[in-house]
Amino acid sequence: MPHRLSLSRMTAQIRSKELSPVELIEAHLSQIERQNPRLNAFVTVLAEEARSAARAAEGRQMRGELLGPLDGIPVTVKDSFDMAGLKTHCGSRFLGLNPAAEDAVSVARLRAAGAIPIGKTNCPEFLASYETDNFVTGRTNSPWDLERTPGGSSGGESAAISAFCSAGGIGSDGGGSIRVPAHFAGIAGLKPTPGRCPAAGHVPAINHPGGLLGVGGPMARDVAAVRTLFEVLAGHDTDDPFSAPVPLREWNADGVRIGLMEQFYRVPVQPAIKAAVRKAGETLAGLGFRVEPFEPKGIERAPNLWWLFFGILPVPFTRELIAGREDEVHFTGIEFFRQASEQPQPTAKELVESLALRDKLRGGLLRQMRDVPVLLLPVCGTTAFRHRQRRYATPEKEISLFEAMMPSTPFNLFGMPGLAVPFGQDENGLPIGVQLVGRPWEEELLLEIGARLEEARGPYPAPPGCL
Repeated sequence: MPHRLSLSRMTAQIRSKELSPVELIEAHLSQIERQNPRLNAFVTVLAEEARSAARAAEGRQMRGELLGPLDGIPVTVKDSFDMAGLKTHCGSRFLGLNPAAEDAVSVARLRAAGAIPIGKTNCPEFLASYETDNFVTGRTNSPWDLERTPGGSSGGESAAISAFCSAGGIGSDGGGSIRVPAHFAGIAGLKPTPGRCPAAGHVPAINHPGGLLGVGGPMARDVAAVRTLFEVLAGHDTDDPFSAPVPLREWNADGVRIGLMEQFYRVPVQPAIKAAVRKAGETLAGLGFRVEPFEPKGIERAPNLWWLFFGILPVPFTRELIAGREDEVHFTGIEFFRQASEQPQPTAKELVESLALRDKLRGGLLRQMRDVPVLLLPVCGTTAFRHRQRRYATPEKEISLFEAMMPSTPFNLFGMPGLAVPFGQDENGLPIGVQLVGRPWEEELLLEIGARLEEARGPYPAPPGCL
């Protein structure tokens, strides 16, 4: 079945004319018809638009005039990126009142490479949750277990890709929102350095100060596909205040030192996750990488500092947006808001001091990574949890949602790239991803190591009932 091919196989078969773009789009639309009623991953399915684009791609294929590396490939777009003529709901009744005038830059780059957007995918209200549910589209379920979440905020994207409804797509990540859904759904996802992949046209806007944390990035079933999408998306854009003219590079990863972190300091993770990280470390060592234990010094406060910028600072803006209509906000949109509202807003002096502290901690970590340019650690402390579950058992103690996400949130705070790679399953058959973290602007190194790890791992299983 064409929809079950890897993105690399799809592109190769389109170029060799073994596979028609029309056939490929129809296979994905049929898969969406089968899977979406139980997953609810899509906000909208662009069936007729995709069919029309596929016919145009087939004409180019016959003439040998393919647009680019993704010509004829069906992709999905998280419903926080503008698409011309469509509303960007971002999971909320308060947003998306009018259709977008133009595509987000990332969407435009996908189209320019020949990709065919087949639908927009669901996300939690305001992107403010690690599970995907809202009053506009409803709850998205994991293809691995319908009683569990595929994560958030890019949960619709991870569910659609994992269930073979899409070859890949774009999500966004301000506190793990690409990497955690990838980990929960058994796919790969890259959180780039801020500015490496343009974020103009994202809702909410990824500019100062939120752009210190939030980025857009690619998601797909394997690292090779993520790399292809990254190469299409990356590049300077004048509308992104964090953007920099960093060219794509080839990277020789042979013998690179990798720091192994089984957890974030003394915050435990579930045993299967720790075992997967250890196994990934052993696999990388067997591939010739120098893997050694690594515990960073001096960044213990990073998750709390991340929470200041991600949770507490937006409170006045959210309060103003929902004033008088609080009962219209979904649980997933107001959960973090309520928690953050209990804490005082920082003064101007405290905010400036917090920004300075962030820079100091970041500099300290990067100095420690001069000779250890890559870290291997969990994505988070739990596998996909049941809907609205907020505490998770480990042998040492029960951990909170905030604690579970500590392996991911510091790298949003520090603006460092992170790659989630599927690597194992827990005792319930739920996916486990491991995380590779690198220094700013060194995404290519992570992608090279991730691809080698994935190749050594071998084929990854598909969710039950999705073939």
